[in-house]
Amino acid sequence: VKRGELPHHNLLFLFAQIVPFSGRIRGGMRPGKRIIVMGIVDLEPDRFDISLTCERGSNKEDLQYDVALKLTARFNDRQFLRIARVSGKWTEEEASTAYFPFIPDQPFRIEIHCEHQRFRIFVDGHQLFDFYHKVKSLSSIDTVRIQGDLQITKLG
Repeated sequence: VKRGELPHHNLLFLFAQIVPFSGRIRGGMRPGKRIIVMGIVDLEPDRFDISLTCERGSNKEDLQYDVALKLTARFNDRQFLRIARVSGKWTEEEASTAYFPFIPDQPFRIEIHCEHQRFRIFVDGHQLFDFYHKVKSLSSIDTVRIQGDLQITKLG
């Protein structure tokens, strides 16, 4: 790992990862596949982000790779936001949700289920929302990135 570069992990089941985290999704996404992030929110959080990105074959210096899904938990206004970036352009942010599921200093479990038309997002076993695919080539979604005010306890 070069200085200033995030270490890259192959994603199977990993425990107690340091943030920021970047890990490879073996074989990319496909219908039926899911990503599970278990963690603990920091005591005084501002925000955290979980992104599914398309980085393989993109220039490491080029930070304009496609982002199939970026989830942002923002604590100051209790928003759980979704957005994507395709061909360098961000889509419109989606914000509606029944409730804000995260509590400072408490554990959580996020599941991102990949279906044919959408991602279905669950927090602590409750379905919160769907996010329809903006990146159509699911197999090109090959990296998960996690950063912000949380500790990762398990990733799979």
